[in-house]
Amino acid sequence: MTSVRRAAALLVASLLVLAAAAEAQAAGYRYWSFWDRSGDRWTYATQGPASERPDDGSVQGFRFAVSADSSDADRPRGTADFGSICAKTPAKAGTKRVALVLDFGTRADAPSGEIPPAAREVCARVSPDASTADALAEAAKPLRYDTNALLCAIAGYPARGCGEQVAADDKAEKPSGKQAAPKDDGPSLGLPLGIGVVAVLGGAAFWQARRRRNA
Repeated sequence: MTSVRRAAALLVASLLVLAAAAEAQAAGYRYWSFWDRSGDRWTYATQGPASERPDDGSVQGFRFAVSADSSDADRPRGTADFGSICAKTPAKAGTKRVALVLDFGTRADAPSGEIPPAAREVCARVSPDASTADALAEAAKPLRYDTNALLCAIAGYPARGCGEQVAADDKAEKPSGKQAAPKDDGPSLGLPLGIGVVAVLGGAAFWQARRRRNA
């Protein structure tokens, strides 16, 4: 019986090691995150740019980076001051102005073969009911979306890819700085782990019952 218990413990330990290794290998996803500016702080947006209806004088930000989840997402860099960004775009009746901070990220986060453009701060003049996506289309063409309406590229960057998963081995160390990342729909080790434990412990129970009958 001791050998069966040892086998069970060994299997559990092995599967836990595999689960930890798989978790460590997945560094996150490469995508554009969307941010609201409140005072001097960036806040991860609670809705997408197509749903957000910013007021005149709002500051909105986009950051391209590799992020594992919302707590790890990199914020746009820069001062993000509406007065400075929209200084040359005077107010006009029947329109609103939205300041946009576009941070294309670092070389470490760039897809292979691409170089991120310099960050931009632009002022979009749009209709009063326009969304952030409308303001972005006005000021940072060309935009690219996938079939699920996920924003893939701003001002043509990146040229390809959209929210792809990035393994740790493919990603260089990036500076800290902090949306939710897309869900990983791939296989999980949780189910195989549970099945393996149940199988071994079930076998142990079978041999213990048989030993009692033969005693």
